[in-house]
Amino acid sequence: MRVGFIGLGAMGRQMAGHLLRGGHQLSVFARRAEAAAPLVEAGARACTTPAEVARNADVVFTMVTSNADVEQVTLGADGIVQGAAAGSVVVDMSTIAPSTARRIAQGLAARGIDMLDAPVSGGTAGAAAATLAIMVGGRREVLERVRPLFDLLGKTIVHIGDHGAGQVAKACNQIIMVSVLEAAAEALHLANAAGVDAAKVREALLGGSAQSRVLDLFGARMVARDFRPGVEARLHHKDFGLVLREAADLGVPLPISAQVWQQLNALMGRGMAHDDTASLLRVLEAQSRSGETGDS
Repeated sequence: MRVGFIGLGAMGRQMAGHLLRGGHQLSVFARRAEAAAPLVEAGARACTTPAEVARNADVVFTMVTSNADVEQVTLGADGIVQGAAAGSVVVDMSTIAPSTARRIAQGLAARGIDMLDAPVSGGTAGAAAATLAIMVGGRREVLERVRPLFDLLGKTIVHIGDHGAGQVAKACNQIIMVSVLEAAAEALHLANAAGVDAAKVREALLGGSAQSRVLDLFGARMVARDFRPGVEARLHHKDFGLVLREAADLGVPLPISAQVWQQLNALMGRGMAHDDTASLLRVLEAQSRSGETGDS
């Protein structure tokens, strides 16, 4: 297939590579030319605008950061809509608001272009191993057209519902995942404060009912005090902003999520935006020190 990929960050670059190695003709666009360089060297076509990518593709994937970013690369000047042919497909794998996904789908549909919102879970490790969980919103028949491409990217592909439903599922994923991450940070902070070996505590918990992928991966980072970014905390902060805004729009109480949101705010305020979200442990430690000294 003729495939395009826009957004070649830590995850997007890995995903685009799988599509290229799968034998598909790949066109790419990135804000930074150096991000596309390894793919171009491997045979991908470098494009100067999203519209140029779309002119050379039947299916265009986007993997960018924010609502505004997705709207710009799809519907903006030199966006996908300016180059895509009727009957082509846009697959947005970013994490954005469900309402934004629906609005973009409507804008593309007016030009005869199909869209799927297909956010993913699994992080950079899942992107590299092609084991992502893919949550899909949009028409099922469009999903079936591109399923062979999804099979190169993930191991769990679930059609959730109509446009925006994939983003709702991703919001639910983030609620659980980041809330468990905060709980793991609190547990290991308690262990440290009690003078107990946090590594041994984590080992024991992984063998019981508290075991989870979050405790395994992020807990290991906390124990080792390795806060280099696997997932930059700013992205989880952005995602929780989407979660809380969606909840406010729906009138849905999310008390645990609201508290985790405050801890993510504190993390951002302490200059840890580009560190791993395991830094929630450091936020707790700083809050404890402030309490001991009476600082605000």
